[in-house]
Amino acid sequence: MHLVEAKGILSADNGMNLYRGCTHGCIYCDARSTCYQMKHAFEDIEVKMNAPELLERALRSKRKRCMIGTGAMSDPYLHLERELGLTRKCLELIDQYGFGLAIQTKSNMILRDLDLLKRINRKTKCVVQITLTTYDDELCRILEPNVCVTSRRIQVLNILREEGIPSIVWMTPILPFINDTEENICGLLEACAHARVYGVLTFGVGMTLRDGDRQYFYEQLDKHFPGMKDKYIRTFGNAYEIPSPNHAYLWKLIRETCRRTGMESNTDKLFSYLHEFEDKEAGQQLTLF
Repeated sequence: MHLVEAKGILSADNGMNLYRGCTHGCIYCDARSTCYQMKHAFEDIEVKMNAPELLERALRSKRKRCMIGTGAMSDPYLHLERELGLTRKCLELIDQYGFGLAIQTKSNMILRDLDLLKRINRKTKCVVQITLTTYDDELCRILEPNVCVTSRRIQVLNILREEGIPSIVWMTPILPFINDTEENICGLLEACAHARVYGVLTFGVGMTLRDGDRQYFYEQLDKHFPGMKDKYIRTFGNAYEIPSPNHAYLWKLIRETCRRTGMESNTDKLFSYLHEFEDKEAGQQLTLF
């Protein structure tokens, strides 16, 4: 890792990333793409050591409370978070100043901060977003090798349900010819329904590939799925959008299952929910990002 002094922490829509880069090792990670202009090795994590100070300054200056988002580009619970605790420090500030939280992760380390999540959710709204792509843990260990397996993430979702904390599952990406099966999708959806997640977020059934991401993904295909890279090249060429050949059927299956089990699947509605701040003590929905 390397330390930096950031100039700012919140984006225009009140999102933040405390780290830049990742050590989870997911073979499909779009954040490796060269378009993000990362000037250091992806696993050499950039740490914004002054993030808590910047966040407190930003929260104190806001005229209205709102939802604060984190985890969109870099997971807030990377391995070094155990040592540095930047995420926890920022959650403490969000709780202290009465803001809401929309946090996204693949890691069960989020349970370390369950006390803060519960406190935030009592006053306003705390939404935990968990990524699930692969129901089978053995396949998950190949696709997402350095983070807890899917079954553990499902346990996290059930703990959140028991604690009354709403959750959304990002069921993306789904990799053509690898986990784009009815068995995989049904397993994930059944787990989501049992955990009573608020909704399932997808962007179609497939993935995206662009420069930087594509090269790493193909290296991992050669390592774990011999011959699969050639199949991708024959089928998709250099396309950015890589839809599953089973897209139409699986997309319908997702929509129908969500409708039947009461889970939201409309992308616009899910993002609106993530952005909408609630003051539970006043009984009001106040503002968006």
